[in-house]
Amino acid sequence: MKYRQLGGTGLDVSILSYGASSLGSVFRDTEEKESIQTVHEAINCGINLIDVSPYYGHTKAETVLGKALRTVPRDQYILSTKAGRYGEDTFDFSRDRIHSSLEESLKRLHTDYMDILLLHDVEFESSRVILEEAVPALKELKKQGKIRFYGICGLPLPMFEKLLPQMDADVIISYCHYSLNDTTLLSLLPLLESRQVGLINASPLSMGLLGTRGAPDWHPASNEVKEACRRAAEYCKTQGMDIAKLALQFSTSNEDIPTTLVSTANPGNIRRNAVWTEEKLDLQLLQEVLERLKPITNQTWLSGRPEYNTHLEWKQGD
Repeated sequence: MKYRQLGGTGLDVSILSYGASSLGSVFRDTEEKESIQTVHEAINCGINLIDVSPYYGHTKAETVLGKALRTVPRDQYILSTKAGRYGEDTFDFSRDRIHSSLEESLKRLHTDYMDILLLHDVEFESSRVILEEAVPALKELKKQGKIRFYGICGLPLPMFEKLLPQMDADVIISYCHYSLNDTTLLSLLPLLESRQVGLINASPLSMGLLGTRGAPDWHPASNEVKEACRRAAEYCKTQGMDIAKLALQFSTSNEDIPTTLVSTANPGNIRRNAVWTEEKLDLQLLQEVLERLKPITNQTWLSGRPEYNTHLEWKQGD
């Protein structure tokens, strides 16, 4: 496993990191024993960054992850969790709730400090609340030694462009913006570098867009994007390649992207993903796939409040 530095944190993180959302049965029903084995397998493969949230499975993911980590020395992993989002439409970025949320997470995860605490999907809250209440709460927790680093996560890139210059974030998570079909995250790199903000890239398969089964029904992408990605996956299959492998290799091969999150509750899957990062990227096939995706490249979707979606046409009710 290769490692890269996470911004100005001083942390060396594995280029492949583990997203524990699957442990909350958010994609399928999962068995606790298999989930725990998956966490242990990830660590055995050299993965040292694990990300979770109380939102995933309504605290189930944190609870199962906590059980898995009880037998693992604390210095073998970097732990990241979130605060602010607790349900599909349940958000609370108040100071008191962020403090209490962290305490609850620490208990579920059986640790007395968090390496990284992120405000979860901040595009659903006003910038005033985030900057005047939520961020000061994170600063307090860092000063108290309960967290080492803090930051924000969400989908719209303009959200980061708006908020990061007004706060001293250590880390961000961006998802669905550095994958085969969307590389707009690259436009954010100069800002991150100038402020020494560590970048965690998530969802290299674009939340299921890049797969032969097609995107899930709930996926917010347009039908045009879904169909183009499905065709690209089918083409990879005809060439004897799983598009998931190509996508993961593409995301992890960029030296400017410190780490990429993947989520699974299957130990064989996480082992296979780790092996893929060590194998050579098929550059010819990559170019062929990128060419097929060109008509829909960098197309995204609305998420959160209008103030964070200035790059897209806002339609009331979307």
